[in-house]
Amino acid sequence: MPPAVALFTRDLRVHDNPVLHAAHDDARPGGPVVPLFVLDDAILASDFTCPNRAHFLAESLRDLDAALRSRGAALVVRRGDWVDQVANVAAAAGAATVHVAGDVSGFATRREGRLADRLRDDGRRLVVHADALFVVPPGALTPHARDHMAVFTPYFRRWVALPRREQAPTPRSLSLPGGVDAATVPDGAALCPGPTSPDRLLGGETAARERLTGWLADGLAGYDDQHDALGADGTSRLSPYLHFGCLSPLEVVSRAGKQAGVGPAAFVRQMAWRDFHAQVLAARPDAVRRDYRSRGDRWRADGDEFAAWQHGRTGYPIVDAGMRQLAREGWMHNRARLITAHFLAKTLYLDWRLGAQHFADLLIDGDTANNTMNWQWVAGTGTDSRFNRTYNVVLQARRHDPAGSYVRRYVPELAGLDDAYVHEPWLLPEDARATLDYPERIIDQDLARDRLRSARGLHR
Repeated sequence: MPPAVALFTRDLRVHDNPVLHAAHDDARPGGPVVPLFVLDDAILASDFTCPNRAHFLAESLRDLDAALRSRGAALVVRRGDWVDQVANVAAAAGAATVHVAGDVSGFATRREGRLADRLRDDGRRLVVHADALFVVPPGALTPHARDHMAVFTPYFRRWVALPRREQAPTPRSLSLPGGVDAATVPDGAALCPGPTSPDRLLGGETAARERLTGWLADGLAGYDDQHDALGADGTSRLSPYLHFGCLSPLEVVSRAGKQAGVGPAAFVRQMAWRDFHAQVLAARPDAVRRDYRSRGDRWRADGDEFAAWQHGRTGYPIVDAGMRQLAREGWMHNRARLITAHFLAKTLYLDWRLGAQHFADLLIDGDTANNTMNWQWVAGTGTDSRFNRTYNVVLQARRHDPAGSYVRRYVPELAGLDDAYVHEPWLLPEDARATLDYPERIIDQDLARDRLRSARGLHR
């Protein structure tokens, strides 16, 4: 059998990887496989690449290379035009087939189409595995006469009931064909210069599997009670590993689902949101920049307010804590993401696209589908049926950070305040307030709510 190419993209793992398994099957018995990753210049030159993700990617590629070498092969790394590099490696190896995971963004699907055309012209075949990145691939669940499901609850009911594929076996041994040389994985700085968040997670399947095992043992059971508790930090922090495919989402859901209780059930439900957003973006790739459902917004423009939000200097401690966590860790608690996004889009009434780009500039888990569709959901331009819902961020803080531990952790200038003031420092006596190195509120929430309602033509 001729060699086969396993083209890695966002599936940087050897466990439950349909792409690697299928390439290994193609090359049997004992035939060579080319595990290939191409550093696409089009992505590296775009505003999607940021230092946090570049370093996490480099660490994940080095870990993948080590896993492949322990099985007798190595990761073949190339850089340049993605289609050209894949075609060149396939030709050098004499491969008949290239296997790749199907993705959902407009960029990914266009790139995949160009590769299929190029390989066909070369007498080779591209096999796309739609189930490598998702539990339920986009298009598997569709309503009558429509291309996607726009409401999560009915989607989830069908998602839970749908039969799932078997997990792909992990190849025990692999070999590279002659004429194909591996290359050293570059470090993150070579991919995207610039400082990274000082407390970001380490990339790679090894770290991912250690975190997953620990989470299943110690965190999953209490997830339903703790996942919104900002101070407790009771979330899995698996999202960066899921974004880069260091973990199989199917394996995560399968292992979590083996445990009984409301905690595992709540966690599995949250995992379903990834697939829900993916199938929305697959059907509406323009939603990355265009409102999924326009509300006729005429967004304000205020550079000073946007900068205050970016740097965690809004005067609202819960908002500022979230934004500072993002800068420090390249990650943010999900409840804090909701609060900070709401503050930008509905309190400041600034364009959600500004916020989505800032998150993409820092988040390690800056997944296009999840980041975009979550921002649109919060802004009221997405799939949320209650598109004009508003939150009082102080009430959110008191509900989800009652002791103020989250705020104290990320806004140290407020660490010494009593619980009565940590979420509302403006209630302090004027002389005490003057001693704080902390800004005044940039806006009053009641005025902001009225402004939003007026802008959207609503009435009390």
